[in-house]
Amino acid sequence: MNIDQTKIPQATAKRLPLYYRFLKNLHSSGKQRVSSAELSDAVKVDSATIRRDFSYFGALGKKGYGYNVNYLLSFFRKTLDQDETTKVCLIGVGNLGTAFLHYNFTKNNNTVISLAFDVAQEKVGTEIGGVPVFHLDDLETQLPDDVTVAILTVPAAVAQSITDRLITKGIKGILNFTPARINVPDEIRIHHIDLAVELQSLVYFLKHYPNDEK
Repeated sequence: MNIDQTKIPQATAKRLPLYYRFLKNLHSSGKQRVSSAELSDAVKVDSATIRRDFSYFGALGKKGYGYNVNYLLSFFRKTLDQDETTKVCLIGVGNLGTAFLHYNFTKNNNTVISLAFDVAQEKVGTEIGGVPVFHLDDLETQLPDDVTVAILTVPAAVAQSITDRLITKGIKGILNFTPARINVPDEIRIHHIDLAVELQSLVYFLKHYPNDEK
């Protein structure tokens, strides 16, 4: 089946890894089929949204039967390119960066942080969580061409200049954990994750929408 991925809504695309993770768990438990209602209860996305998300990819299930777990798992593995390992670099080995290196996506062995950069001399030349740490000055010489994704955990003041260097080196996607709103060309994908903003949002919703299930 040929699917034009550019026509898949971004909101749907962001939910696909969530579905994939749950399906992996189902497969590991030996379950053969699952209904949209079961999926909804597990991933906390309403059934109508799940059915709409799946409809973009054609007939993935049968009415009255549900979805075949093995088929869905195989389908989403290919859709999410889970048969290929994605190498990632991390910039900024502070507290958050160090936590990432120790975690290193252990539950998803298709994504791996392969190297990191920092300016602290006591960290340069060492390995943290098995990941080698290089000096940021050596970014242009040490960053391999097959690494196209970067995680940014640096001070906000230097986020833009480092991003510019990463893009020059061929980085196509950036996960930005700094509060800086970075400017990038249209062809570069950047996801901003501001933990302070997310926490403030959570507290706001707890206060003002205490009975809202979402």
